[in-house]
Amino acid sequence: MGIGANSKEEALYPLYEKDSSGNLLDGSKARYTLHFNKGEFPPVDAFWSLTMYDLPQQLLVKNPINRYLINSPMLPNLKLNSEGVLTIYIQSDSPGNDNESNWLPCPKASFMLAMRYYLPKPELIQGTWKSPPVVRAN
Repeated sequence: MGIGANSKEEALYPLYEKDSSGNLLDGSKARYTLHFNKGEFPPVDAFWSLTMYDLPQQLLVKNPINRYLINSPMLPNLKLNSEGVLTIYIQSDSPGNDNESNWLPCPKASFMLAMRYYLPKPELIQGTWKSPPVVRAN
């Protein structure tokens, strides 16, 4: 969109406004997760990122660990489970010391997430690779 915007071959920007059940994302009502299965990270030739924004302002969310996104350059510092799955914890309170490296703090209010894929590979551009859903945690 707009003058000078990236083409789809340069970047894609899917947004998350609802969870996998179709409910609006709200940190006062739920905790969420997003999973990348082993070997199923976004197919890009540059990098990917997941950024948190409050609503309705669409501003970065102030939080106690000053983390506003999780992205592929952070992978060496993120924890994978024994099967190689990356779980991103999207919630207002810490998921605990063992999972805090994978925590993307959200407000205790409505929010949205922006995924960014830079230099997406053909499977992303053609839609054969789908972004994982944001799932309400139990």
